Amino acid sequence: MMNRQLLFKIFLLIALVVTSYLVFSKPNYPQTIPNLDKVGHFGSFFGLAWLTQLAFRPRWYTMLGALALYAGLIEVVQSRLPYRSASWGDIVADLAGVAGFFITYWLYRKYVRAARLEGV
Repeated sequence: MMNRQLLFKIFLLIALVVTSYLVFSKPNYPQTIPNLDKVGHFGSFFGLAWLTQLAFRPRWYTMLGALALYAGLIEVVQSRLPYRSASWGDIVADLAGVAGFFITYWLYRKYVRAARLEGV
């Protein structure tokens, strides 16, 4: 039987493959909603941080460093692709997604989990 942590590692690997495919492939859709790209970056990195936490339980600075490195790598590769462009705004959105995860996780641990332990 597969344990939960291994299952989350598999989900994280799948999420990394899907995210990489989406950010490196040639976009074939119109950008009709302003800043939708930034929302996608935020959501992707929020999800990657969540899966990383569930899969590895790393220290916060290890996760932040690894995801910041991945965000930077994405932009370096995109700067070399003729149909993509690099953007500091994308890195900011990526790191904001990680920060959003940390805030959400902190609130969960502080309030929801504490309330459950108290039997509320």
